[in-house]
Amino acid sequence: MDSFSPIKTVTQQLTSMVKSTFQLLPNIFIAAVVFIIFWFIARFSRRLIKNFTKRKKSRNLGLVLARLSQGFIILVGAFVALAIIVPSFKPGDLIQLLGVSGVAVGFAFRDILQNFLAGILILITEPFVIGDQIVFNDFEGTVEDIQTRATTIRTYDGTKIVIPNAELFTNSVKVNTAYDKRRLEYDIGIGYGDDIAEAKKIILEVLQNAPEAISDPPPEALVVDLADSTVNIRARWWVQPPRRAEILDSQDQVLTELCNKLVAAGIDLPFPTQQILFHDQTEETDGDRTRQREGWPSVKGNNPQPRRISDSLQQLTQVRNSKNDENNNVRHG
Repeated sequence: MDSFSPIKTVTQQLTSMVKSTFQLLPNIFIAAVVFIIFWFIARFSRRLIKNFTKRKKSRNLGLVLARLSQGFIILVGAFVALAIIVPSFKPGDLIQLLGVSGVAVGFAFRDILQNFLAGILILITEPFVIGDQIVFNDFEGTVEDIQTRATTIRTYDGTKIVIPNAELFTNSVKVNTAYDKRRLEYDIGIGYGDDIAEAKKIILEVLQNAPEAISDPPPEALVVDLADSTVNIRARWWVQPPRRAEILDSQDQVLTELCNKLVAAGIDLPFPTQQILFHDQTEETDGDRTRQREGWPSVKGNNPQPRRISDSLQQLTQVRNSKNDENNNVRHG
């Protein structure tokens, strides 16, 4: 009889568990229905908030409120469902437990929480929105999604880049589409013998007739540098909208037209050139050395004298012959 007592105990426990499960089935069914209702309410509230804020042009703020409201409603639904299944369950006990363990969780998931808070602040402050074209470090592209953990951008060559929100929030980000217009500029070098006023006139005519350029603010042509080989004129014009595709199209049209018009008008677009002066290979007819300014020092009575190439070659031959004679004497001596 004693040998069957453990089996009997296990059987009784299993029977009790099955009975309690069957007793809880109505509660489990009700809890599931309640949770599903809360889940649908959460989805409906998220969609409602997004649509409302979309009309108000606060898309990022709508994303924040929609996600927070959905998560809060689902969490409340989970607490209510647990309270139906387990009547002894008290949400206050769970909240107290989470508060005690919150410090440990915070240290363990510090980076995750930092990105989450940074994402919330980005969505609220809106330094950029979905659809903006931004530059961050070596990455440039269009913002596709702003989540609470990371921001996703699509580069112009079709690459997906995921950037943690903490890095975006604590570092500098260049937003190319923050305003409705953007200025482009390009330096054009003309020869020193060309007419600067005529070149500026041609540049302004091209900029004023460019399809993508706008008239307000007006285009400009400014001399910005007297370089080694060219006079640099900076062409500046504004485009609208300031997106990457429009900017490339405008730059292509403007530079092509500028090159054709300047060349047709006889304006030189010189290559970088360099002049080398060999002072010891000039002829005597080049002029008075004391009046030349290529870098020679002008000292009275001690000015460098010009030499012909033939004289230098003759002197080099004499030095070589004298060395050969010395070597022959050494061998025969």
